[in-house]
Amino acid sequence: MTLHQDSRTRRYEGREPVVPVEVDVKALVTSADEPDGLRLESVPEPRPAPGEALVEVHAVAVNRADLLLAARQPPGARLGLDVAGTVVRAADDGTGPPVGTPVAGVAASTGWAQLAAVRTDRLAAVPAEVTPTVAAAVPVAGLTALYALRRAGWLLGRAVLVTGASGGVGGFVADLAAAGGGAVLGWVGTPERGRHLTERGHRVHAGYAAPPQGAVDVVVDSVGGPVFREAFVRLRRGGVAVVFGNTVRADLVLPPDWGHARAGVRLEHLFLLDELERHGADEDLATLFGLVVDGRLRPHVGLQADWTDAATAVRALLERRVTGRVVLTL
Repeated sequence: MTLHQDSRTRRYEGREPVVPVEVDVKALVTSADEPDGLRLESVPEPRPAPGEALVEVHAVAVNRADLLLAARQPPGARLGLDVAGTVVRAADDGTGPPVGTPVAGVAASTGWAQLAAVRTDRLAAVPAEVTPTVAAAVPVAGLTALYALRRAGWLLGRAVLVTGASGGVGGFVADLAAAGGGAVLGWVGTPERGRHLTERGHRVHAGYAAPPQGAVDVVVDSVGGPVFREAFVRLRRGGVAVVFGNTVRADLVLPPDWGHARAGVRLEHLFLLDELERHGADEDLATLFGLVVDGRLRPHVGLQADWTDAATAVRALLERRVTGRVVLTL
C-alpha cells in the first residue's frame, strides 16, 4: 500500500514502514477565524496504540455530534467520528483487518484527516460492493439506529414511529425496523424531506404541527421538544420510547400521567459514544455492511463534497437543507 501526499511518499508493508520519512498529514481542525469554524492544517502522523489500525482515509461523514463537539473545543482541536478508507498498518496486537483491507469505523474524534488511528473493535472490513462514500455514511448513524432498536426489543408486527426520519439515523432506523418486521411510520417536517423515504417504500407522515393518529408500540425519537411529547402519548401500554437526539434543543416534557396512563411503558436514552465504551462494535458494523449489500439497509447520502469545501457541508447540515447523510471525500 502506498500513501501519496504532496511530493512525499511513504510505503507501508506489513506492520512497519520501511522508509523512515515523515509524512505531512493534513487534517480538518477547529478554527475561530474561518466562517465554517474549520481549517486544514498539518498535524503529527498518528501513532497507533497496539489495538489500533492505521487507516488511510478516503471519505468521512459529518455528524451533528461532530459539530456540537467542535463548538466546545478550542482552536486547533481535532474532529471526526465516521471514517472509511484502507488499512495501511495493521494493529500490533494482531487484531482487526490486515493491510490493504477497505474498512470503515468510528474514530476517536480524529477521523477528519488523511491518516487516522482507529480501534479495531470499532472497525470492520467493507465489502467490495460498497463504495467509500457509502461506507463512511454507515458507522455512527447505523450503530445508533441498531442499538436504539435493540433497546426497543421485539419488532415483528409492532407499530414503530420514527421522528426525524429524514435524517441520517432516522432513515437507518426505518430500514432496520422494517427489516425486523415492524410496521414503520416515518414522521418528517415536510413532504420534500420525506421523499427519499417514500421512494424506499416507507410510509411517511409530513408536518410536525399535525401529529399522526393511531397508537404505536415503539417510538424512536431524535427531535425532542413537543414532537417527542406528541409521539410519546401515542404509545400503547407496555410500549417503549428510545431517545437518541434532540435537534430542536428543547426540554423533553411528558404529560403528568405519562406512566399511569400507559402501564409498563419504558423510556430509554441512547448515547452512542457511551454505548461503545461498554462493548465492541466490529461485529455490529460487519452486520450493517452485510445488510447494505443485501439491500435491506439503504444509506441515503444527501450531500457529497470534497473535504476542502467542508463549509458547504457544515452549512447545509446546520441549516437542514440536506436529508440523510453528509459525506466529505478526500
